[in-house]
Amino acid sequence: MELIYGQWIVLIGSSLLLFFLSPLAKTTDEFFKAIQQKKAPNAIVLTGSLIISWIFAKSITNAANLGLEFGILGGLAYACYYVSFAVAGIIIYQMRTKGNYVSIHEFLTHKFGKQAMVLFSILIIIRLFNEVWSNTMVIGSYFGTQGSWGYYISILVFTFLILAYSLKGGLSSSVFTDVIQMVLFSILLLIILWNVFSVKSFTITKVIHSSTWSFEFGLNLFFAALLQSFSYPFHDPVLTDRAFISSPKVTRKSFLWASFLGGLCIVLFGTIGVYAKFEGMSGDAAIAVGKAFGVLILVVINFIMITSAASTIDSTFSSFSKLIVIDLKWGKTVTFGRLSMIVLAVLGTIPVFLNAEILSATTISGTMIIGLTPVFLFWNMKVPRISFYLSVLTGLLFGFLLVFNWFPNELQFTNGKYADLLWVNVWGIITCIILYCLPKWIKK
Repeated sequence: MELIYGQWIVLIGSSLLLFFLSPLAKTTDEFFKAIQQKKAPNAIVLTGSLIISWIFAKSITNAANLGLEFGILGGLAYACYYVSFAVAGIIIYQMRTKGNYVSIHEFLTHKFGKQAMVLFSILIIIRLFNEVWSNTMVIGSYFGTQGSWGYYISILVFTFLILAYSLKGGLSSSVFTDVIQMVLFSILLLIILWNVFSVKSFTITKVIHSSTWSFEFGLNLFFAALLQSFSYPFHDPVLTDRAFISSPKVTRKSFLWASFLGGLCIVLFGTIGVYAKFEGMSGDAAIAVGKAFGVLILVVINFIMITSAASTIDSTFSSFSKLIVIDLKWGKTVTFGRLSMIVLAVLGTIPVFLNAEILSATTISGTMIIGLTPVFLFWNMKVPRISFYLSVLTGLLFGFLLVFNWFPNELQFTNGKYADLLWVNVWGIITCIILYCLPKWIKK
């Protein structure tokens, strides 16, 4: 009972604090571009915002559970998704400086037409929709078993509180609170690691030797995540929106640092899972380790989850409102942006009641959009508009092959968990690149 009270105090107290500290956005620049006192975020603020907005509650949970399952290789495999920052930072820098584009949507509309931009926007909406439920479900798991009253009520309260301060300031609130959340996250992570490594029998050497370096025990996911990193960042407006609010040089610098530091944070959380493996624990690694160290550490872990989930969800709300108002031009006011946030909050909570799986929100959606790989890697290559549709629709096809387990075993050359994920991505990306370039070759 003491634990539950502590968790509720953390949940409500931290959310109310962020609400009162968040700036009130009155103009579209403040609400959609995080411009405060006519200044864009600097490199330190932008780097921190990028890291914490991508260290989702589900990412922490997945990293710890993969550490439990595969040893440190599990954490490293999940950290490979953070190569996305480096890829996006370099490519978007070129798009801004050489192509003079001010957004991903402008680039797609200019090169492939409005219909291509609309299709891309649909993929983005699915991504943002997934972010809401997949993160709030993690928070719910700390307040009760899946399906319990505590589980559902905590999710509804948490979503409402994050929505409240997101409505207040939009992207300005998101970036501002990200700085606070990043500082808190860093302190709390150090507290957990200090306790884990205070166990004398658990050493860094044990962590290093905790994995069997084979495809069956983690390398399948490692290489799949690396491959997905060449398309994954471009369907996430939480990331790409931040790539256009500061100067190109500040943005590139921030994205490269975020790639390294964000990946490092995930590996460190993987270490918590390694400790759980070392101690023979089972179930949710982060919760199991928290319980092993007592109420205080479990509350600290819960606080980290709340912090990371809040930063991701407020970014999701602000990105969705920008997509609707600025990119799709369905409305022209801050009020319309706020209404769109409410719509996403309601729709994004529905899957919570349908027992969805949180890891699938990353691995499956990452496969669905592999068709974006050649679109952005070869952004400056002149190709017919049909190239976009051939590649993107083929990527979706391979995503469905993975979802329904229809991908032939004969085309999988490794065994073990995530072998299908790896080889669907290998063959899918190769096919997408060929089909993307094919119209250009035929035209010659």
